[in-house]
Amino acid sequence: MKINTKIRPGDLSRKISRLWDLSAQKIRSIQRDDDPAKGSPVFTVRGRYTARGWTEWTQGFQIGSAILQFDATDEAEFLELGRSQTVRLMAPHASHAGVHDHGFNNISTYGNLRRLMAEGRIPDNEWERHFYELALKLSGATQARRWTPLPQDGGFIYSFNGPHSLFVDTLRSLRSLGAAHQLGHVLMGENDRRISLLDRLKAHAVATANFSVYYGEGRDLYDARGRTAHEAIFNVNDGSFRCPNTQQGYSPFSTWTRGLAWAMCGFAEQLEFLRAMGDASITPLLLKAARATCDFYIARATAADGIPYWDTGAPGLPRLGDWRSRPADPFNAQEPVDSSAAAIAAQGLLRLGAYLKSQHYWQAGLTVLDTLLQEPYLSADARHQGLILHSVYHRPNGWDYIPRGRKVPCGESSTWGDYHAREAALYVQRAAAGRPRPAFYL
Repeated sequence: MKINTKIRPGDLSRKISRLWDLSAQKIRSIQRDDDPAKGSPVFTVRGRYTARGWTEWTQGFQIGSAILQFDATDEAEFLELGRSQTVRLMAPHASHAGVHDHGFNNISTYGNLRRLMAEGRIPDNEWERHFYELALKLSGATQARRWTPLPQDGGFIYSFNGPHSLFVDTLRSLRSLGAAHQLGHVLMGENDRRISLLDRLKAHAVATANFSVYYGEGRDLYDARGRTAHEAIFNVNDGSFRCPNTQQGYSPFSTWTRGLAWAMCGFAEQLEFLRAMGDASITPLLLKAARATCDFYIARATAADGIPYWDTGAPGLPRLGDWRSRPADPFNAQEPVDSSAAAIAAQGLLRLGAYLKSQHYWQAGLTVLDTLLQEPYLSADARHQGLILHSVYHRPNGWDYIPRGRKVPCGESSTWGDYHAREAALYVQRAAAGRPRPAFYL
């Protein structure tokens, strides 16, 4: 990746303003077409958002996007849209015991609204605030119940695959446990046992750092520092680690780049949170993981402009030649890029850069965001409901739309890619204005 060392947050202000103009059009268009009975919007097909059943993990991104739009622009219609849809649609997500995605759904909605109130951006209505806080408490405790214990008091929040399965992306959903803990909540177990949400957050973060991230220390023959495994498999009878695996990547021994991005963003955000809590007990390990994953992204996972292909081991990449030395090509005939991974990774780089006061990571994050804020990634077509083009959902399952005349998916968007591009843009917008950057903790 070729890092632009001269770009500053203010240099992106005009592009960010254009993003919010386009974003408003997209949100209104989706709202006009949306039928919640058909499922949450997941990704676009021929430019129109469609649902795709697996788990309901994207509705928070849809509704949260309207809240971010208000945060960035003060357009009251989007606050009303985000607020009303949160009340109408999000309650099942707060108590959903079957998924590991609480931080995605509930921090993006209840959490963003609670944050705006805490920041004084919207009036502090006591009952409304208590409503958001109750949802956040319930969400954190429900997420924490999905627990597989490991030896020496460890454990992890297991994925929807079952108690044997640790997903790397769950790291960013730890926000639900963090917010609930900060609100004074605990998980109540059998015999009124009080289970600390902070302890479970920390244990899951440690398990992810230990089993989902590689450090070049000889773990196996494919141990490259900073590489991640999408899934870690455990023997639930004795808690022993068995093997890496993947659901959405190419193989257990290659790196699915969106999983890598979740790790980058999740570790950086948890470092911020634990520092705010005055808890440095696991900071060295999380910092080791954050540096390793961000370094791998910069050096090995992405093209020169900061946009990665969907998996570092994708079989068609060798036919692209030295793809790391030039900008990514979303229209190539071999392997798709994944702009959603870039949107998530940008925020991880920015947050780690701010945490460490490191210009290296900070400038890398600005470089990635700058690429996303212009064509061919930013969608200026009013007929297309997506904001950030060339996102990939599930390449192995063949779920992504391939346009006529093309051989690989391109030109489509995802709710998580669009949401995280908005989050990163808001983060940099506030940095340019000298204002506090958004954080999930209060």
